[in-house]
Amino acid sequence: MQAFRIETKGAPAQLCETREVPLQENQVRIAIRACGLNFADLLMQKGTYQDTPEAPYTLGMEIAGIVTEIGNNVAHLKLGDRVAVYSGQGGLAESGVFDADRAIPLPDSTSFEDAAAIQIAYGTSHIALAHRARLQPGETLLVTGAAGGVGLTAVEIGKLMGATVIAQARGHDKLAVAQKAGADHLLDASEDLRDRVLALGGADVVYDAIGGDVFKAAFRATNPEGRLLPIGFAGGEVPQIPANHLLVKNLTVIGVYIGGYLNFRPEIVRDSFSTLFRWHSEGRIKPHISHVLPLQDAAKGLELLRDRKSTGKVVIRINSPL
Repeated sequence: MQAFRIETKGAPAQLCETREVPLQENQVRIAIRACGLNFADLLMQKGTYQDTPEAPYTLGMEIAGIVTEIGNNVAHLKLGDRVAVYSGQGGLAESGVFDADRAIPLPDSTSFEDAAAIQIAYGTSHIALAHRARLQPGETLLVTGAAGGVGLTAVEIGKLMGATVIAQARGHDKLAVAQKAGADHLLDASEDLRDRVLALGGADVVYDAIGGDVFKAAFRATNPEGRLLPIGFAGGEVPQIPANHLLVKNLTVIGVYIGGYLNFRPEIVRDSFSTLFRWHSEGRIKPHISHVLPLQDAAKGLELLRDRKSTGKVVIRINSPL
């Protein structure tokens, strides 16, 4: 089968032929139809992601497809089921073997492309805002990088949860995307974030995907008893948090890593995904997918992420044989 793999540590990923792996008793084999790309895939290539596997391995963290083989001790799935899987790796291939407890059945109305786009971006935002920050109706939510893969979902979910949403992004086109997702106030990245947010009454919850100076400015614009969620560091710099300022304003900085829950509370992820797929089937959320590319263009898709030329999600469509 074809797969977009890293064969040796430090080498770029490339499309190549590889063999299917044997199925274990608690696993399922899936004919992959779509795979969402993530900034973490870029970090894996560099070897800087916290869960980078040992080479060789196939990139691709979130997939959707059809169950074609079932291992022993798997009772909740059957052949032919349409499923989504937060795989962590192995998604950019025509087929893959995954732990069955990560496979969630899809509503018939949810396309494979949408299912691949929902999991990490929406799951991260849903768990961050609902489970970790406990965002309340009427609070003000500041989202930085609001037109990116996770930022855009935070705008949408924050609005669904009844918050007033301030969206920060670079340029008119990206801000228009955030506005369409429900943002109440738009803030261009060229503007003074601290002054603009304070003029709007400050932020109760900050969802920051950029880091660096953006996080520092957002930190200074957070209201007393505010909660800050450092989601990612697309700007390249991991911010250093002044603990004395936390004390003065009674602030809380909350770590969120959706993959970590799979190791100690996987039900948090399963319940979140089930909620999100239900919302999608009800028309309450709709992933913004700026590019859908074939497997042979997976490298191009990652370049779009790296160069920030995409909005929302980039999805790889895979025409795998059953």
